[in-house]
Amino acid sequence: MNLLNLGATRLATLIASGQATAVDAVAQHIAQIVKVNPPLNAMVWDCFDAARAAAVEADAKQARGDPLGPLHGVPFTVKEYLDMQGTPSTHGLWSLKDHRAKADDIYVARMCEAGGIPLCKTNVPQLLLYYETDNPVYGRSNNPHNLQRTPGGSSGGEGALIAAGGSPIGLASDIGGSIRIPSHFCGITGIKPTTGRCDDHSRVMPQGQRAVLAQVGPVAPYVADVALGLRILNGQTGPNEPSRPLGDYTQVDLRTLRVAVYTNDGTFTPSAAVTRAVNEAADVLRRAGATVSNWQPPRAGHGLKIFFGILGGDAMGTMRKRFGPGKKVPQIAQLMLVSKLPAWLIKVLSKLLPLVGQPSMAANLSAFGDYSTLHYWDLLEAQIDYQAEFAQSMQTAPGGPFDVILCPPCPLPALTHGASTDLLTAGAYAGLYNLLGYPAGVVPVTRVRADEENSRPATSDLLLKLAAKVDAGSAGLPVGVQVVAKPWMEHVALAVMQSIETEVRNTQDFAPQGTA
Repeated sequence: MNLLNLGATRLATLIASGQATAVDAVAQHIAQIVKVNPPLNAMVWDCFDAARAAAVEADAKQARGDPLGPLHGVPFTVKEYLDMQGTPSTHGLWSLKDHRAKADDIYVARMCEAGGIPLCKTNVPQLLLYYETDNPVYGRSNNPHNLQRTPGGSSGGEGALIAAGGSPIGLASDIGGSIRIPSHFCGITGIKPTTGRCDDHSRVMPQGQRAVLAQVGPVAPYVADVALGLRILNGQTGPNEPSRPLGDYTQVDLRTLRVAVYTNDGTFTPSAAVTRAVNEAADVLRRAGATVSNWQPPRAGHGLKIFFGILGGDAMGTMRKRFGPGKKVPQIAQLMLVSKLPAWLIKVLSKLLPLVGQPSMAANLSAFGDYSTLHYWDLLEAQIDYQAEFAQSMQTAPGGPFDVILCPPCPLPALTHGASTDLLTAGAYAGLYNLLGYPAGVVPVTRVRADEENSRPATSDLLLKLAAKVDAGSAGLPVGVQVVAKPWMEHVALAVMQSIETEVRNTQDFAPQGTA
């Protein structure tokens, strides 16, 4: 029996019922990884021998009639930076290339306690800080739909390997789109939990920065797999918020939901295919009985400035401290350079650049320059005010009060390699919901059409010209939509994602040609 591309939920059911074995599941996924990884460079550390041994024990346990966990015998993969005993967690830093974890991260442990079998660790960007996966330790990962494109970041290795059929579910994380952008770029699904549900306990970001917290979450081929993974990672009631149990997404009646839809938040004009994907998903929800209304998020550009200001509030000092003598990729080198520019120069450039036709570049710079403690405190106050303003808009805008938001996860399809160095603001559509702390998932909807590759108007804006270059040659790339729910309402987002997936999967196959 072919056990690839079934997803974790279906695979777990087959193994528990005796229709398939863990040994076969592990063997087939290892064979697929060995086949697809050379051009992708998605896997960076294998645990194949240990996985084979664990599969034998899993089948023996099933044969004895022992109690089985919800992920019993199912292989899974792990984002490289998450600790797994005996494996490296380098974050793409050459200075940590010899690191070996002494114990499992809590979320790795929960997956194993649920019966999952870890297969390997997957590639990340250097310090997990941008939307491409490349670093001096392991090199660059490629998108299985087009090797000249990135699978995204920072969970790009996971996105690429799952899309190529090498894993039925993976562990990822998200502080500014790191689950959702790879899901969108690779044609898979994933969810970032509410801030506080599955807090990332690693030390990638400065621990003094507690305003925007990374969340660990699942990525997988199907929504049901993501829902299963989230229940496991959540520990049923949650490590930090035991009073906030997950709801049952299968019990949500879409006919009771009010959905807010937008295609352009004003920070970065989306590609034609991205706009179409959101509109097509909105039509799916209308047919399912939901009340769907157009809406605009309040002052998204203001939120973007707060978001980047908070994340860079230490002037990249922690980043510099952790680097040591190792090589920096271009994206990190540019961030460090900009962070050294004096505040007066940033202000001058921010005013001058729009006058010479470069408003996007000015927006990129606007969050830099002031790194005083007072400014950081002001940003935190601004975050609280913006969260209240956003919630008020959802509550009182025409068509509301809204339960769900449907929007782009990123304004572009999978970027060409290197493009993320300048397209910093392309992450705004995802990062907004890290700033707000809302749960947000991505589900694939369509692929870029040939007639959508060259649909941008002529412009003098250098970053929009770069966006046009990303659009060119993008036909066939997958395009997803972002589904956002109110805090602690992950089950509502999952229900909407499931509705979209159910209809779309009848007409679309998101497997990459030639790899899966």
